[in-house]
Amino acid sequence: MRTRDKMIKFVKLTPNVSQVSSLKFVSSLAVNDNPSIVLGKYGRANSPFDSIQFFSEYAKSGLCTIRNSKILHTHLLRTAVLQSNIFVANSLLDWYCKSGAMVNALNLFDLISHPNVFSWNIMISGCNQNGLFLHSWGIYCRMHSSGFEPNEITYGSVLSACTTLRAPMFGKQVYSLATKNGFFSNGFVRAGMIDLFAKTCSFEDALRLFHDVSCQNVVCWNAIISGAVRNEENLVALDFFFQMCCRNLEPNSYTFSSVLTACATLEAIETGRGVQAWVIKHDAEDVFIGTSLVDLYAKCGKMDEAFKKFAQMPIRNVVSWTALISGFVQNDDPVSALKVFRDMRKMGVKINNYTLTCVITACAQLAMIEESVKIHCLVLKTGFYLDAAVGAALINMYSKVGAASLSEMVFKEMENLQDLSTWAAMASSFAQNQNSSAAIQLFQKMLQESLRPDKFCTSSVLSIIICLNLGRQVHCFALKTGIAFCDSVGCSLLTMYSKCGSLEDSYRVFKEIPQKDNVSWASMIAGFAEHGFADQALMLFREMLSDEIILDNMTLNAILSACSALHSLQIGKEIHGYALRAGLGNDRVVGGALVTVYSKCSALELAKKVFDVLPQKDQVVCSSLVSGYTQNGYIEEAFFLFHYMRMSDLAIDSFIISSILGSITLLNKSSIGTQLHALIIKMGIDSDVYVGSSLVTMYSKYGSIEDCCKVFDQIEEPDLIGWTAMIVSYAQHGKGAEALRVYELMRSEGISPDSVTFVAVLSACSHSGLVEEAYLHLHSMATDYGLEPSYRHYACMVDLLGRAGRLKDAERFINDMPIEPDSLVWGTLLAACKIHGDIELGKRAATKVMELEPHDAGVYISMSNICADVGQWEEVLKIRSQMKGTGVKKEPGWSFL
Repeated sequence: MRTRDKMIKFVKLTPNVSQVSSLKFVSSLAVNDNPSIVLGKYGRANSPFDSIQFFSEYAKSGLCTIRNSKILHTHLLRTAVLQSNIFVANSLLDWYCKSGAMVNALNLFDLISHPNVFSWNIMISGCNQNGLFLHSWGIYCRMHSSGFEPNEITYGSVLSACTTLRAPMFGKQVYSLATKNGFFSNGFVRAGMIDLFAKTCSFEDALRLFHDVSCQNVVCWNAIISGAVRNEENLVALDFFFQMCCRNLEPNSYTFSSVLTACATLEAIETGRGVQAWVIKHDAEDVFIGTSLVDLYAKCGKMDEAFKKFAQMPIRNVVSWTALISGFVQNDDPVSALKVFRDMRKMGVKINNYTLTCVITACAQLAMIEESVKIHCLVLKTGFYLDAAVGAALINMYSKVGAASLSEMVFKEMENLQDLSTWAAMASSFAQNQNSSAAIQLFQKMLQESLRPDKFCTSSVLSIIICLNLGRQVHCFALKTGIAFCDSVGCSLLTMYSKCGSLEDSYRVFKEIPQKDNVSWASMIAGFAEHGFADQALMLFREMLSDEIILDNMTLNAILSACSALHSLQIGKEIHGYALRAGLGNDRVVGGALVTVYSKCSALELAKKVFDVLPQKDQVVCSSLVSGYTQNGYIEEAFFLFHYMRMSDLAIDSFIISSILGSITLLNKSSIGTQLHALIIKMGIDSDVYVGSSLVTMYSKYGSIEDCCKVFDQIEEPDLIGWTAMIVSYAQHGKGAEALRVYELMRSEGISPDSVTFVAVLSACSHSGLVEEAYLHLHSMATDYGLEPSYRHYACMVDLLGRAGRLKDAERFINDMPIEPDSLVWGTLLAACKIHGDIELGKRAATKVMELEPHDAGVYISMSNICADVGQWEEVLKIRSQMKGTGVKKEPGWSFL
């Protein structure tokens, strides 16, 4: 197609020798540089030289290289054309800018004696094109101080530079000057300012500017739509698009791409299909719209349609390929993602850092460790190893495949980049691998090197802090830097305080979060539930509902945990109904929590119904039901479900094995326990602390203390539960001295006992008659460990004194208790009185028990037996008569024998 009509006449050269030779020289240079393009016809001496057509077609030919520009510059310097014709000077200036020779362009510009507004615009645009935005601003300032009047091109280009420089103050000054000079309603200028506000200030300012003047310019509408998408106001973007269509404005490729991006983010597949129909109707599809459609279908989980659209694209660029790869990654199909990546490389498409980060993310799985190493090698080979985003992705990948040392290696190679994303990725890696000391040291190092940790890095560090004092220091840092009220940091703070046992601080942080998301609500509800404040969790849940927040599976899981703690069947059913209405009834997380609630409430039929309707039964759901069966005595059902899990190749973890082991002790069948122990050894989990502790308990119930010791020795790192199980085993077998030795060994390992451990220790003292030692341990509970003795501890002391025959001391001990004795304590004394035949004390103990538990038949029977042992038959008859009067009945005994 011919260029525009000649608006500027080139000063015709007179046909002299220098003219002819020089023009032929230009022609020959062009032909020699690229013989396929013949420009020689403009060099004939007998025809005028058409400068407009020459420079226009030469620019279109793609030959605006630095070499050609310098050659032409040299030729023009030998003629008077460069100084006498501003069009030629501007064209050469434009060549230099297009070829990236900005130093040459600036030198030429300085030599132009009378530059016009086009000269200035070429320089400003050239700086923008070559990423020299600060120079662009400087040239504009020179232009303004020189008295030149900018036009809409000038203002638009400078506003673009201010946007990239994130300099809103400069941009506002430029726009004020443009408004003063009459460009207020110019679409190009307003679009630049809308873009500036949307990217650097606030979207509200961009909206205000857009609505100031009714605009029919598509560029302005594109600017506000893309600004809405950038600021995650996707519904606003769609609304503007519909308004634009109602005004009969013709959308272009840029409009459709932005709108499809909004649809993809909202996962509004039907709206996206409507936009696609519009594109087809107007035959407006190009590579950018095609890529946006691929991204839309991928983000909506329609990978078949995404791949089909991708295959139909006549032209694909690196962004198209990356969108398809990213879609497969987002839809948990790393194999397909890697296959597309291999096809991309076979096609010779040049990859970029976004492509690599998507592929690296696809390889972040345990099963793909080999692919992970290959991708790392490719990163090194292609030179992207110093890219911050790629480095962060590599660190995250190695962390997820369990190669924490390789994560640190990548980080050390990139440490000098001083990029926050890599530091945040390393902090996250340490957190995922539970390396709290390394994460905290990394955080401190960032501060020492004057790097301000961002919200991602701070959240990662907070997630593994278990020291309240240290957590408060990080909280102070977050307040000082202004990131404490970000959703992620606020949620991490309240979780940290909850883990450290400071629910008051946790709730205070929760209330200060300005915009609470579902994660914040779920974390706070879970914090209350886990620390025994299930009632407060329910109150918070009701508050959440009153705020009309849409619940997700995390929130429902948290509140169902509170229902489990309360054993509230009714509320559990109500939450179940809400989950069904919200379409989450078949969700695996919610399903597992519902099974747990119904199991804890002994509603095993409802638990089984929920289990049966779940489309996918995973390890967590099965574990919940197995635990429910064993806790409620449904041993056969528990074993059937365990068998189903093994036949279905579902992973069997230590929690399930522990539950099954607990049920075996109720069966009292050692053969089954031995078989299960063999399976545990075969699975390689005999060293697991939970499994080992359950085995110790099982063999203790079977009466084999030797097997208890063998199993305990196999535990790799016994925890408090394991040590306590061993102490209990020795105590139950009358080996008090051995139990106390295990207790001392546990303390030497740095493990602090809890109240259950002290019950086992006092029981061991009781079985071995160690009275003084028992007093010392009871005193140690409060003084050394801050534990308040409960009724079970006092009952152990009464049992100890009773076994030793010190019944008066036992009564005195009960009367001196800091808490009111319950029926368990008095019943223990009553049992001791029966053994030693102390009728008077037995009567007093029995009277106390009857007052506390008037319908306990065992008290009457015990007192009756005491009287019968010493021949007081009248008292026996009296007690029997009293039983009948109060309506208490003795349950008859029975036996299989």
